Amino acid sequence: MNKHIFQAIKLALDSAPRNQRMVELQIQCIKYADELPNITAREFCEALDLKPSYGTEFSKMRNLTSRLKSAGLDVTKL
Repeated sequence: MNKHIFQAIKLALDSAPRNQRMVELQIQCIKYADELPNITAREFCEALDLKPSYGTEFSKMRNLTSRLKSAGLDVTKL
């Protein structure tokens, strides 16, 4: 299942305009946070061939997701 998620994230990142790639990464992290609860930031970056520093964004967005959802965010619309 994670393979499918990582393929979807990679496609979204590859399709994003260059100046919007970080925003797209953040959106994808929020979108799939609940489906990747046991993935470390390092594993996330390795699966997507990202620099390890992007792991910080993954961790931040995963932590932010519960607050956004409690405020009404519907991640299926992302």
